[in-house]
Amino acid sequence: MMKTPIRLAVAAACTLLLSEPAHAHFQLAYTPDVNITKAGDQAVKLIFWHPFENGHVMDMAEPLEFYAIHRGDKIDLKSTLSPIVFKGTGNSAAAYDATLTLKRSGDYVMVVVPEPYYEQSEDIYIQQITKSYVNRNEIPTDWMNAQGLKTEIVPLNRPTNIVAGSTFTGRVLSEGKPAAGIEVEIEYMAAEPDMTNNQPLAPTASPMPGGAIVAISDDNGYFTFGVPKAGFWGFAALGSGPDKKYQGKELSQDAVLWVRAYDVK
Repeated sequence: MMKTPIRLAVAAACTLLLSEPAHAHFQLAYTPDVNITKAGDQAVKLIFWHPFENGHVMDMAEPLEFYAIHRGDKIDLKSTLSPIVFKGTGNSAAAYDATLTLKRSGDYVMVVVPEPYYEQSEDIYIQQITKSYVNRNEIPTDWMNAQGLKTEIVPLNRPTNIVAGSTFTGRVLSEGKPAAGIEVEIEYMAAEPDMTNNQPLAPTASPMPGGAIVAISDDNGYFTFGVPKAGFWGFAALGSGPDKKYQGKELSQDAVLWVRAYDVK
């Protein structure tokens, strides 16, 4: 567990910017409920999408790895994968249904290591190593820990109950070491997947003027973002991984993290 103190200087160093107009790719490991009381199966969807714009869906190959970490133990989830077609507003693409079985109380950290995706418009490959979280019975066990991935974002706020209007701080790691100067794209899941019909629900927000929201990690890998709205927020540390080439072409090996924010009522 990391116990590095967060100082006000960290937030000041992580200046928020608006990048050039772009549509952000985001790998999803989505389940609508992340705070659960009962044991049992939770339906999960793996989709490679543009959920802020409710836009283009990319074909997703079968993941290289898909598992959950619970109380430090690795639970393989690849056997639960079932191919589906997800129907976006403009196109349809290959995606996956999966199942996460909750037993003991605590955190379940879902990890997706996807096959690199070829982005023809940029002539590069993209691999978004993704973490998302489900908790049973409000018992914290694993959320604060690095999971030993090639690249990852370690949350410094509990990712299953961020307060809308507060801040979220993450730390970008590459091969376990802090990654400085990394561009972190920030995405709101404006359109959540319909778990039954494999298409988007009605969007609850519109994309930001000026393009993707971006933060830059400081010298110790930290970034901070003020979370303005309840819902799911994604953070993608672009090119933070050590692998830079795949099949002779440039590879952007990104770390993706999803958190859930709530309004105080």
